[in-house]
Amino acid sequence: MAKDPVRVLVTGAAGQIGYALVPMIARGVMLGPDQPVILHMLDIPPAAEALNGVRMELVDAAFPLLKGVVATTDAVEACTGVNIAVMVGGFPRKEGMERKDVMSKNVSIYKSQASALEAYAAPNCKVLVVANPANTNALILKEFAPSIPAKNITCLTRLDHNRALGQISERLNVQVSDVKNAIIWGNHSSTQYPDVSHATVKTPSGEKPVRQLVSDDDWLKGEFITTVQQRGAAIIKARKLSSALSAASSACDHIRDWVLGTPEGTWVSMGVYSDGSYNVPAGLIYSFPVTCNAGEWTIVQGLSIDEFSRKKLDATAEELSEEKALAYSCLS
Repeated sequence: MAKDPVRVLVTGAAGQIGYALVPMIARGVMLGPDQPVILHMLDIPPAAEALNGVRMELVDAAFPLLKGVVATTDAVEACTGVNIAVMVGGFPRKEGMERKDVMSKNVSIYKSQASALEAYAAPNCKVLVVANPANTNALILKEFAPSIPAKNITCLTRLDHNRALGQISERLNVQVSDVKNAIIWGNHSSTQYPDVSHATVKTPSGEKPVRQLVSDDDWLKGEFITTVQQRGAAIIKARKLSSALSAASSACDHIRDWVLGTPEGTWVSMGVYSDGSYNVPAGLIYSFPVTCNAGEWTIVQGLSIDEFSRKKLDATAEELSEEKALAYSCLS
């Protein structure tokens, strides 16, 4: 039996990440090689012509899984009936802008898009927020889409997770697919904590801890962390544009694992609504290690947290609490 198409919304679809992301979705990278999709693409009116160009290219690419395209500048039309929403559109921080300015712009964008999702998306719609500040944008969206379950609203820290795996694979000269169970804790910002205390590498003689194989604690507690934290800035410096290909690829990874499940014995990092696990304040969208099964994520419990890690977890939680307060001040 052929599967029914899944409706996937991408906001900011005419932008860099959108342009990298929509062909991946249409090719089955996000939901699997046998899952038909209908793409809903939303962008702002000044980008309408570019958006239509993306729509034309999707038609020209003749993707067998792509069963329809909705390209629009109208949030209601874009959100109607969607099963998965990937929120890439946001207001980028420009030179000389204060955090509060960026926050208030994004609060108004996410407030209006949340209202459209609330009213028109399919029941049990899954939402992934990519646009920065991703954790707090997701929190605002949750606030204005109260009928979407809190567990269905997440933000992207898989890009940071994949960056951490990539750094370990380069350092040890092993395949990235043999490295697993790194963790990104906290905010998708420079306070995030990339943690390899529980990560392992598949070797000919079985799985070995990353710490044992790297055997350089100074690197793991220093350069490794800052490289992952600052990777986005390093790419902007090199490419003169922000990460698009890797962001799009990790958004596909995030949704694919969430919908189709994580492999046995493997966890991934997702920004999810905190329930107080690991003494992280409840009510923040915070990145945790999670496993996924049957479309549901579960925070991995019982991992030991040493003193170094504890400080890092608390510092990024503190930043998120401040961001939350700033966002809520923009609402009033």
